[in-house]
Amino acid sequence: MPQENHLLRKRVNLFDGISIVAGAMIGSGIFIVSADIARTVGSPGWLMVVWLITGLLTVIGAISYGELASMMPHVGGQYVYLKEAYHPILGFLFGWTTFLVIQCGSIAAVAVAFAKFSGVLIPWISDRNILFHLGPLKVSSTMVVAIGMIAFLTWLNTRGIVTGKTVQNLFTSTKVLSLLVVVLIGFFATKAIGSFEINREVFWEAGQVAPGGSIIPLTGFALIAAVGTALVGSLFSTDAWYNVTYISGEVINPKRNVPLSLLFGTLIVSVIYMFVNFVYIKILPLSGSADGVAALARGIQFASDDRVATAAMSVVFGDVAAVIMAIFIMISTFGCNHGLILAAPRVYYAMAKDGLFFKKVGTINKFGVPGFAITIQGIWSILLCLSGTYSDLLDYVIFAVLIFFTLTILAIFVLRKKRPDIPRPYKAFGYPVIPAIYVLTTTFIMVILLIYKPTYTFPGLVIVLLGIPVYYIWRRMNRNLNHLQEEQLPEE
Repeated sequence: MPQENHLLRKRVNLFDGISIVAGAMIGSGIFIVSADIARTVGSPGWLMVVWLITGLLTVIGAISYGELASMMPHVGGQYVYLKEAYHPILGFLFGWTTFLVIQCGSIAAVAVAFAKFSGVLIPWISDRNILFHLGPLKVSSTMVVAIGMIAFLTWLNTRGIVTGKTVQNLFTSTKVLSLLVVVLIGFFATKAIGSFEINREVFWEAGQVAPGGSIIPLTGFALIAAVGTALVGSLFSTDAWYNVTYISGEVINPKRNVPLSLLFGTLIVSVIYMFVNFVYIKILPLSGSADGVAALARGIQFASDDRVATAAMSVVFGDVAAVIMAIFIMISTFGCNHGLILAAPRVYYAMAKDGLFFKKVGTINKFGVPGFAITIQGIWSILLCLSGTYSDLLDYVIFAVLIFFTLTILAIFVLRKKRPDIPRPYKAFGYPVIPAIYVLTTTFIMVILLIYKPTYTFPGLVIVLLGIPVYYIWRRMNRNLNHLQEEQLPEE
């Protein structure tokens, strides 16, 4: 078991933990991905089913992670669980993929989303506004704003966990309240629109939109496969809920507060997401035409640039909705990226303490946080942002993320056999049935993705597997360095 570094400061309480979970989950996905899900499953009922399955899987995953968090309340979270349950190489592969793509790619993607929605308010911010060239790279004003956001939040999080959690609490509270306002508007200001009556008539009539625009009816296994592939977008929109486990070493009474943060944070967001999607089908018809001019004509499936939330609010408020939603999504993405940048460096810090990353990454700055780890995360995120490859990389690693989720839940079963002696202040709810359902469901989704999305799944596996030689190279370098230091000791 890793030893805690007492330079880390325990300043995160239960409210802070819930805020970190919810804040990292609520980004830009909830405002966009329902369009793609609607095109994939083709019915209001199945759209809601996809989000219901997503919510159930997320909450089940969270309450199952709670057992691991209470057993091992250490900095690094999921990295530590995988290392202790299986082998250090598996923990390393998780950390490798997290740094290389999952976290830094997400930071880059969310920063670009923030910049693009800023362009609604400030036209100067545009992909077409090229400011200068870096060799073959065209640096637009959008990219400059995204990079500026990453740099600012990186600096902010090097100033200490108290500063970080205060900012996170502010933005998470704002996001949750704003989403609740959207829900209230949907319930009380849309009675005369009539979209819900249209949706109710075809509530369970599933059909996939083909590339040419035709509708392919879905039944039987084809429907199951469509739901499985549609889950990719919704699951990614609820991702990062486990980030609070990374900062367990900085949580007050982590054996209690980390599991409760996971439970309440995921439950709150999952319920809100269900209500938001209900509002979508209450305001907009699910089916529409890509050639439609107005939001009602385009429907959820063909909302302009997939901006379903903006389309829904435009029906209620008119043209001003674009500005209202742009401001809200800017707040949402800013808060989301702050949470991502705050938490993940603790994984790299834990890896460095185990000799699996640069030694300096395992140091604590004068503000009591792993400042160098935060900095290199920011640098790599900016490089991904400049390269423009983050979107493709994130598509590739969705499969890998599901693998790590599944292995982490399986770790509960492994550690109950392997380490029955470890105190478990909290035990996974419904064990062994509920965790087993999670494992079987995610495994089924992965099989569906292997069959229907091979261009995304196999590159993701390659990215993960490339970490194997890196692990052995790093171990060898660390061993040689230790030998060198031992040989120099007598001379000192």
